[in-house]
Amino acid sequence: MTDTAWQDRPVVVTGGAGFIGASLVRRLAGLGARVTVIDRMLAEYGANPFNLDGLGGRIRLIEADIGDAAPTAAAIGEAATVFNLAGQTSHMDSMQRPLEDLQLNQEANLRFLEHLRRANPRVRVIFTSTRQLYGPPQHLPVAEDHPVAPPDINGIHKFAAEAYHLLYARVHGLPATALRLTNVFGPRMRIRDARQGFLGIWLRHAVEDTAFEVWGGTQRRDFTYVEDLVDALLLTAGCDATIGRVYNVGGGPPATLLEVARLLVETAGSGRFELREFPAERRKIDIGDFYSDDRAFREATGWQPATSLAEGLARSVAFYRQHAAHYL
Repeated sequence: MTDTAWQDRPVVVTGGAGFIGASLVRRLAGLGARVTVIDRMLAEYGANPFNLDGLGGRIRLIEADIGDAAPTAAAIGEAATVFNLAGQTSHMDSMQRPLEDLQLNQEANLRFLEHLRRANPRVRVIFTSTRQLYGPPQHLPVAEDHPVAPPDINGIHKFAAEAYHLLYARVHGLPATALRLTNVFGPRMRIRDARQGFLGIWLRHAVEDTAFEVWGGTQRRDFTYVEDLVDALLLTAGCDATIGRVYNVGGGPPATLLEVARLLVETAGSGRFELREFPAERRKIDIGDFYSDDRAFREATGWQPATSLAEGLARSVAFYRQHAAHYL
């Protein structure tokens, strides 16, 4: 789809007050789409009213669970595209409160799909899944045919939600695509703690000129800057060849956590880090080295990440130097 194709297009973004969701909402609003955000506004899971600051009457916000049909029926019924980004992302929280994670990541998504099937069975749907479901890689890079072995409750529930979307595509004809994301970062991510990934808390310490911990440090990861991911989401919505498929979406070349920590401190000109042993409770669910083979997605959509890790970190630091008070 071209940028002009979004003008006046009715779009629903679930989880639209969160980090990735709000970045997408802001882009869509700028393209003239008629955007409805559905979000429970749970601050502990990343929803932040400031993420939607300045949009005013350009969007509609429905504060509701995506599984609740009553408040969301009208928006779902009229939507041409649905970006389903709602969910709980903390791996440790899922292990400590597994039934809550079940409700947020699995049950809510199945209810939501049922609402879509009944109210708008031909709406284009893009669901954001996670690379966590692969577990510790058997080989690198990890392509979509790698065995699935989730290391935590969150990974199991995300895999189930992804499978629901693909099942509804096969059986009910719902034109859905699932994208497995990896280490997304950038402005508007949660930085008060590590619930949206370790890089958030690292950014906080860099901006506050305090020390953060690097556990292990030799693990290699790839990172996706959030605006590059927004590009990927929009391209997916306009690419019918991706319907019924699941894709990895990676980023730039992999880097070790120690290399990322050094680059962040250098880029920020503040902060420092300390190498630590991996905490035992975290090691149990850590996947070690991971970087994606996302050639299938790039070939299908033409997507290419445009933002280097250094540039993405610089933009993130600049954002939080100006707006940190809204995220702490």
